[in-house]
Amino acid sequence: MEPRAGFEPATSALPSVRTSSGFLPSPATETINVDEVLREYKKFLEIDLHRSFRTIQKHMRYIGRFLKQVKNPYVATSSDVRSFLQSLEGNGVDGAIKALRVFFRDFLNREDVIRTFKVPQSNIKPKTVPAKEELQKFFRALPSLKQKVLFLLYATTGLRRDEVYFLRKENVDLEKRMIIPDRQTATKRTWVTFFNEEAKQFLAEYLKNVKGEYLFASKYNPNANHKIFHRTVRKTGIRITPQILREWFANEMARLGVPDRYVDAFCGRVPRSVLARHYTDFSPERLKEIYDKANLKVLE
Repeated sequence: MEPRAGFEPATSALPSVRTSSGFLPSPATETINVDEVLREYKKFLEIDLHRSFRTIQKHMRYIGRFLKQVKNPYVATSSDVRSFLQSLEGNGVDGAIKALRVFFRDFLNREDVIRTFKVPQSNIKPKTVPAKEELQKFFRALPSLKQKVLFLLYATTGLRRDEVYFLRKENVDLEKRMIIPDRQTATKRTWVTFFNEEAKQFLAEYLKNVKGEYLFASKYNPNANHKIFHRTVRKTGIRITPQILREWFANEMARLGVPDRYVDAFCGRVPRSVLARHYTDFSPERLKEIYDKANLKVLE
């Protein structure tokens, strides 16, 4: 991959010097415009790599902090990266390494700087999902029809938070109880999924008063601070989030005998190449048959 247009390293015409890390450019004599580098990097993440808004935010935060320490990334060394990671004191090191990999390897074409750094292996911790009785208690405490619909869609579709929150009317087939999300990134993919009869009943009532294009948001605004259930969490003492409901869905569908590959399909974890090669197995008709056979219930 070639370096980004307009960002030819200031040291490209200067001889390389031998260091303990290998051949690195000599110190640059020109000052790099850090803000411009960050603007171009953000475009690279958005347009070239199709990263999600949240991933871009995370990358920009780490790279911005790194460039406060190292003003010229074109002459940065592995030692500079090591010092930066050490300054984090273990907090977010894995995310920083991932961001630095993309920045140096893919954006600046300087893989040598980041090659030796490995993402720390975290210990696998068992996930504890709430009991159905806790879900029901939480549901009864939700203050509005909108909140109840969101809750049931998270619990019965397996979709991610924003995939539900920014659904549009055209994404939902109420009769078939089918959702076809259209927000995809390079790392977050979706396929068709379904919701149960309980969710359909509440959603049908809710749709009577939806005026705009979006079901829950007034418009698509990735900066929206939608802490969806935080008041009910405080009220009930039961920690429920969209991610927890997604995990409950996957766990409950597995308990009901749904094979893992289909649970992954409902949750949007099947690569498009697999979907294309095995479309018959993952067709909407086949998936609905499997979903309905499981007879998923939340309120009973």
